[in-house]
Amino acid sequence: MIELGSSRYRLTAFALAFGSFLIFCNLYLFQPMLPVFASNDGISETRANWLLAAATLGLAFSLVPWAVLSERLGRRPIMLTSLWMLPAIGLLMAATNSFWLIVGLRALMGAALGGFAAVAVAYMAEEFSAKAFAIAVGSYISANSLGGISGRVAGGMMTDWWGWQGAVLGMAVLSLLGVALVTKLLPRQQYFTQGNTSLLTHSRGVLSHLRTPRLWLAMLIGGINFALFVNLFSVMAFRLVAPPYQLPVSLVSSVFICYLAGTVTSRLSGRWVLRFGAIRGMAFGTIVAMLGVLVTLHHDITWMIVGLLVVSGGAFFTHSLAYGWVSRQANQGKATATALYLVHYYTGGSLGGFYLIAAWQHYAWEGVVVAACSLGFAVLGLVFALYKSTGKSKPAASSSETALSH
Repeated sequence: MIELGSSRYRLTAFALAFGSFLIFCNLYLFQPMLPVFASNDGISETRANWLLAAATLGLAFSLVPWAVLSERLGRRPIMLTSLWMLPAIGLLMAATNSFWLIVGLRALMGAALGGFAAVAVAYMAEEFSAKAFAIAVGSYISANSLGGISGRVAGGMMTDWWGWQGAVLGMAVLSLLGVALVTKLLPRQQYFTQGNTSLLTHSRGVLSHLRTPRLWLAMLIGGINFALFVNLFSVMAFRLVAPPYQLPVSLVSSVFICYLAGTVTSRLSGRWVLRFGAIRGMAFGTIVAMLGVLVTLHHDITWMIVGLLVVSGGAFFTHSLAYGWVSRQANQGKATATALYLVHYYTGGSLGGFYLIAAWQHYAWEGVVVAACSLGFAVLGLVFALYKSTGKSKPAASSSETALSH
């Protein structure tokens, strides 16, 4: 096993973290570009949102198939196949001007990203000792968050400097160099054993989870929570590039640094679970996020940033608790259960964009606030239903697990 503190551990943990960084850089590269496409191509904001939604939907629906395939082929081949697809798809995107072809390639990019995201933790669990695994997972999740922030900020800055095609090309080159490094550093698996790849068995597991209220309700909470959170930032970008602010995309993309508030609160979620229980925490995080949404009604940019920080902190807190709940409550097929949570998570993020952006188009920012708060109330309703389904809300026996963070 790979032991904590060894040179092999350091190289492997770095390779996995850097691979995760590349995954989330590519996933969210286009988010700050949405106003640019809407303006330059003369298309609606909801249509431009397909550039983000296609990738997250592709990721959502590829997670379970990639995980099943890795049971037969092994984790490392799946992860490397996933990573090598990134620069190839990026180069194809940079070479076309067709909007819908770009959307199709973004969907393919999302499906490619799912290969690494679906099995990286399984690779660590099989190859690392228990102590090394606990530390490596923390580094891996931190890299998720850092990659999401970096991809958004870099996407906005490079688009201002070189145009969107230059930004895509720049990310493709970075991905090519990064993937080559990960391929060299990531060791072959020594402890992988071929698992059950029967589609019938996995389908039964999926249906079993969806029929279990305490699991499915938490999955819905994660999906709607992400629909509110990630898309509020997208609409804020449209708000800040429009009059009276008219900020450049490179500056607007810096608002995504507010995600760091969520990095802090997600780390605090484990202590909350031990003291107060996960269900109360989901309700608390949602209420905090809704208060942040109300703060963004202010027309001063400083208060907008404060509101986004509060939204990020509350939403990440809820996300961490919901994800950890699913992992702990699944009596069997935990990998399938957590993959299903992420399917709901990214599907919610994809569809929520059309809802909030439509509110922006028709009712300006006040409409966005009403729409976002309606999502918050929906989450609170689901939390109450989860409480009723369990019949109690006592602290869990183990600390909350953290999830893939953007």
